[in-house]
Formats: sequence, structure tokens, C-alpha cells
Amino acid sequence: MTTKPYLFIFISALLFFSCKEKQPVKSIVTTASNAHLKSTLNNVLNTGVAQYKYMADQLRKGEFPKTYNSEKNKLETSGSDWWCSGFYAGSLLLLDKGIGAPTLKQEAQKSMAHLKKEQFNSSTHDLGFMMYCSFGNALAMQENKEYEQILLNSAKSLSTRYNDKVKAIRSWDNAPWNKGNEGDLIAIIDNMMNLELLFWATRHTNDSTYYNIAVNHANTTMNNHFRDDYSSYHVVIYDEKTGAVQSQITNQGAADESSWSRGQAWGLYGYTVMYRETGDLKYLRFAENIADYILNHPNLPSDKIPYWDFNAPQIPNALRDSSAAAIIASALLELSTFDEVGPKDKYLHNAELILQQLSTPEYIANNGENGGFLLKHGVGNMPNKTEIDVPLTYGDYYLIEAILRYLEVNT
Repeated sequence: MTTKPYLFIFISALLFFSCKEKQPVKSIVTTASNAHLKSTLNNVLNTGVAQYKYMADQLRKGEFPKTYNSEKNKLETSGSDWWCSGFYAGSLLLLDKGIGAPTLKQEAQKSMAHLKKEQFNSSTHDLGFMMYCSFGNALAMQENKEYEQILLNSAKSLSTRYNDKVKAIRSWDNAPWNKGNEGDLIAIIDNMMNLELLFWATRHTNDSTYYNIAVNHANTTMNNHFRDDYSSYHVVIYDEKTGAVQSQITNQGAADESSWSRGQAWGLYGYTVMYRETGDLKYLRFAENIADYILNHPNLPSDKIPYWDFNAPQIPNALRDSSAAAIIASALLELSTFDEVGPKDKYLHNAELILQQLSTPEYIANNGENGGFLLKHGVGNMPNKTEIDVPLTYGDYYLIEAILRYLEVNT
């Protein structure tokens, strides 16, 4: 393994907020409207604390929340190996960070005690979601040698999924529609969100192996997941022996050539992180282009909450996806903090519009409702008819993260 210093280590230290700090920029809204939004967002955080206390009382030992079925009045849960398992502890920790909720911090620690065994799980690419959103947030708030080792083991497990011929991390080991093709490597746009864990590992160890894997995967994704207009395919299948692209398709979008909104959100967030961690302007420009695709799309509603797919059937009557909106808002807020960004005010303003809408009763649950989740109207997998118009644990996580980022920018 090669070790050498990188400029990105110092850049990252300056920009770290939550799991990464941000440099503030001035909001373009008026003082009065800014104060009103800040007050509204603080109320949302207070609702979040009440909701997650309620949710904690519903969970049994070792359970992790996934969503809520209103027809059955039932909280749907998973084990620690589900890709969303880290968002629960992450949301608890962010709420405690935002307004102080020590009982939620204690609940997060209990949840992470059941989650930590996943550090050795090499069967999934989602260790960034699972471990960095939980243990990464915990470590950012307080030094802890055990958490450092858990994160490092998680990065090692994730690295085993890297294929140097393809120069990408394997997302899924198999898929129902791809059985019998053992020489294929399946990569999904979501995997951009797991690279942050690898960057942390290089900062922690000064071992560039993790950094190089993350950069190679991001470059391969840039080349093969995105169309000329910066819309993204959901799934790219490679020949793992040659690295050649076999097909570009979707699993959760409306069609292979459509633009699945949460996939666009993952891409925007992922390449914003890539710039933060490397300082390479090509990633900043790429993130800007994805942002502009989203914000200038003729099918983006005026309230900025996207349909579940930008090309969904039945627009304007198609369902919105609040989880995609929350991810986009959080990414835009970070993007707006970079001095090199030209239209930073545009990104900040659109993030504000998203947060304003997501903070209305249309999207925020009342105390004791929604299974304890904060955000309503998420869309998980429309084609497979799962998690349709329901709360989603990652929707809550990225909404809370976005709120904290906004309040940090507007202190």
C-alpha cells in the first residue's frame, strides 16, 4: 500500500460539517423571511425530537425503522444488515447536535451497539450509509477510538468490493433480471454516497488506497452513468473481466432512459462530496451541471419538490418524492458554500425553497403520527411497488442534515 500526503486532507479538515464543517455564505433572503424560516426549521427539529422519542418507544431491541404502513398502523423495521440501518442512529445524533436531546443520543448508542457488527459485512456496498451516517456522525461529535476502528473496518470491508479492471465498486452481487451473468459487475448511482467513508479512512490512516478507490469509482461513474445533459442512469452493468459497459438501465426509475429523481439527488450529493474531499475542480463543475439539470428541468414543480421521476407517467399528477427533495436541499447547501461556485446564491435560494415547502404540514407529521417519522410522502421503489407515498428513514436523515446545514450557514 502506498502512503503520501494529499492536499485534500487539509481542505477536508476545513470543510467538515456534521460529519463535515462548512464555510458560511450570506443568504439572499430578506432578514425577516430568513428569521421566519429559521424559526420554522427549529420547530421542525423540535417535532423531530418528539417524533423520535415516540418511535424509540415502539422499537424492540435490535430493530431498525424502515417506514410506516398507515393502513396497518404498523411501523416496518429491519435488522442491522438492511442498507438503511444507520440512518436511525444518524437522525438521533443530528437531532441531539441541533437542539440538545441527550435521551436521543443514548438511544443512538443503543442502536449502534446492534449495528457495529456490520463493520465486517463485505456483502454490501452500503456501508457508507450504514456506518458513516451513524458512527461517522458520532465520531465527529466526540472522539472515540472504538468508533474509529469500526469505521476503518467498514472501509476495509467496502474496499473488498472494488474491481480494478472496471475501476468501480460492485453495488449488488446479483439481481433478479441479471441472473446467470456471473461475469457482470452491477453498479448503481447510489454508490456515490458510500465514497465518503473511504475518504475518511485515508484521512485517518494516511493510506491512499481508500482515496484512490473512491476517485476511480467516481470517475468511472462520471463516464458511464451520465448522459450528455447530466441526467443519470440508475444502473450500469459492466463486464468485470474487461471493464466494458454491457447495459445502462433502471430498477427504480420510470424507464431506462428516464431520470429517477433520487438518483439525480445521489449524484448531486456524491460529486459535491468529491469536490470537498479532493479539491479537484472537475468534480465541482460536474456537481454544478447536475444541479442545473435538476433546477432547470421543465418538469420540476415550482415548489421544487420533484416528482419521483423527472419523466414519470401522469405528470403533473405523479407522486412527489420528499426524500429526493431533502437530499437535493442538503447537497445544494453544501455546494453553495464553495467559494469557487458561480451561482452559489441560486443554489442557496433553491435549498431554502425546498426547506420551506418540506416544513409545511403537507410534509411534516404531527406528533405521534406517521409511526414517529418526521417527513411524509416519500417514494421508495415505484416500479416494484414498495414504499409508495410513505415516510422513509433516509428522508428524515437528509432533511435533518439539511436543516442543520442551513442553520449553520445562517447563524
